[in-house]
Amino acid sequence: MTHPGQLLKQAGLYAGKELGQNFLSDPNTARMIVEKTGISEDTRVLEIGPGLGALTLPLAKKAFHVTAVEKDGRLIPILRQLINDEGLDNIDIIHQDILKVPLSEMARDKKLVIIGNLPYNISSQILFKLVEERKHIEKAFLMFQKELATRILSPPGGRDYSRLSAVSQYAAKISFVAEIGPSSFFPSPEVNSTILQFRFIPPEEFDAHQERLLFDVIKVAFSKRRKSLKNSMVGGEPGYEKQFVLEALASAGIDAQRRAETLSVEEFKALTRALEKIGG
Repeated sequence: MTHPGQLLKQAGLYAGKELGQNFLSDPNTARMIVEKTGISEDTRVLEIGPGLGALTLPLAKKAFHVTAVEKDGRLIPILRQLINDEGLDNIDIIHQDILKVPLSEMARDKKLVIIGNLPYNISSQILFKLVEERKHIEKAFLMFQKELATRILSPPGGRDYSRLSAVSQYAAKISFVAEIGPSSFFPSPEVNSTILQFRFIPPEEFDAHQERLLFDVIKVAFSKRRKSLKNSMVGGEPGYEKQFVLEALASAGIDAQRRAETLSVEEFKALTRALEKIGG
């Protein structure tokens, strides 16, 4: 594995801060990550942000096929050369923003295993996208800054519990995989990174309309997180009438004085059902 600093220097390039780029540079860490994914010769992998191929190449040596979606067009010629040097013919590179790529087009007739060292500046947006399109995903192994991973795993009542926590925990069974130190990246970030595994849960209880309502309820409840639910859910976008909110909270058995950060996923689901029932 050629060090990313050397590859960038040879090409006259640099890591883009605006893209949140920290390239994996330690081959032992890369091997560990690939082993943890448990992929096999029949696995179809979608890699988010392949960068300079630290994971792409070892993934392709184990998987049936790897589709690598890279936003930074500067890196693609380097990545193609690395792939050619390895003699690999089961990798497709797509020059695109992952937020604009429909997963249905990637999955075709087989669910995807998604793997990515996510750009820190759009990690949350990517995770929300994966939740919404999870019917095309078997599982995902995603690397986040440690602080964001802590938020994703945070239980109700914790100071780190957030909209992202509630939505993620509704949609997936999430488990800790590994923590990676700054020295495994180039340039070295200031904080540790955490890899989480997501095993997505099909939306069995709610149809598409109800799930969208649930996500809206969670979003508006956390929009003013220091306020009680009877105030945080009134007005704004989508926002509701105060009496409507009070009736729904009472119907769901939730104290109107509570804050969003204290509600479990099950309570958010109960509140969504109550809002739908009262609203007709």
